[in-house]
Amino acid sequence: MWRLSWPIILSNISVPLLGLVGTAVIGHLPDARYLGAVTLATTLFNMLFWAFGFLRMGTTGLTSQAHGRRHDNEARALLLQSLALAVSVGVALIVLSPWLVPAAVRLIGGAPEVQALAISFAHIRIFSAPAVLSNYVILGWFLGQQRARTTLLLTITSNAANVALTLALVLGAGLHSDGVAWAALVADYLALGLGIALVIRHSHRLSSQFALGMLGNMERYRALFQVNKHLFIRTLALLFVNSFFTSRGAASGTTILAANAVLLEFIMLTSYALDGFAQAGEALTGRAAGAQRFDQFGAAVRACARFSVYTSLGAALIFALAGPWLIDVLTSIDAVRQAAREYLPWLVAMPVIAVWSYLMDGVFVGAIATRPMRDTLLLSVAVFLPVWYLSQGLGNHGLWLAFTLFMVVRSVSLSAIYVHHRRGIWADAATRHELH
Repeated sequence: MWRLSWPIILSNISVPLLGLVGTAVIGHLPDARYLGAVTLATTLFNMLFWAFGFLRMGTTGLTSQAHGRRHDNEARALLLQSLALAVSVGVALIVLSPWLVPAAVRLIGGAPEVQALAISFAHIRIFSAPAVLSNYVILGWFLGQQRARTTLLLTITSNAANVALTLALVLGAGLHSDGVAWAALVADYLALGLGIALVIRHSHRLSSQFALGMLGNMERYRALFQVNKHLFIRTLALLFVNSFFTSRGAASGTTILAANAVLLEFIMLTSYALDGFAQAGEALTGRAAGAQRFDQFGAAVRACARFSVYTSLGAALIFALAGPWLIDVLTSIDAVRQAAREYLPWLVAMPVIAVWSYLMDGVFVGAIATRPMRDTLLLSVAVFLPVWYLSQGLGNHGLWLAFTLFMVVRSVSLSAIYVHHRRGIWADAATRHELH
């Protein structure tokens, strides 16, 4: 678990660290409009790109099970078909962007001057869609084969380039929020070029060869869509909650929007760290499930749980002790600092509550049991919205209350289903394997 997870953790943490750099650079500009614009635009691309996050998760789960069965030909076909789907979706997003981008930004909300800056950002960033979605596939493919250090190389290279370009374009060229968009665009295509080179290099170690005929195997496409359709709905529901959270913060004014953005950066940092263990769990539980070794499946879950719990407790302690200082690092705007400190206790509680949802997501992706992930997310949304509606009198505290209960329901419901499956479906499969 640790051999797989430490490169993934470093890789994952580099993503929100990139966000922290962008927030810190923009947050120290004299006008809060730029920070608000980057927040709105980032929310939009979380919605657009991560709606297709199943390309990473589904590829990891299916590849890890093929790896467990030692079916290299199946793994190659899966990569080609997933890349074809990723490029098709990316091009479609670019074609639709003249109508999609303005409508989506206005739907999220915010002051008119902030929306104008966010739309400008989005019209630049949308052209990275084919690269972003293809990178999801490549990362998932390598992770499914337990090539965690390769995913680290890809992510670190991309994010290092992004940070350098952000500093150059925002501080050096004075492009403000648009500079963040251009930096991301160039870095995404650099990562794609490196990813393709690494795929070609790694393919020589597999027992079969790539062939364009693999793209026409409709049976594999059906398996791909069967797994991914539940993940797609689940991801849309998750992104709806995140976007709704940002939108309601924007409705409370630019200061609250910016304060929530600062705190969400820390939540993202924690979630990416915890996802490192969950994604290592995807690879290990997927390989065990593919080989029908549910003794190894259970051992992987237990190891992942221990690392995840220790990390969540450490994060909560850091936020409790150093939260005000961390806020000051990200922004020099006094009003935003004061507002972020007011809502800091919600941040302290979040890692300990959310850890189980991240852990169980990894387990169910590895087992290719994606329907429970969809169902529990929809249940959590069904709790989130009424709680927010009934607590509007609490202002932004009511919004944070609804978001926290959303994470509670996710964690509890997924954990309960895991216990049920472990005693039933997966226990029966282990028994059948032992008899065989």
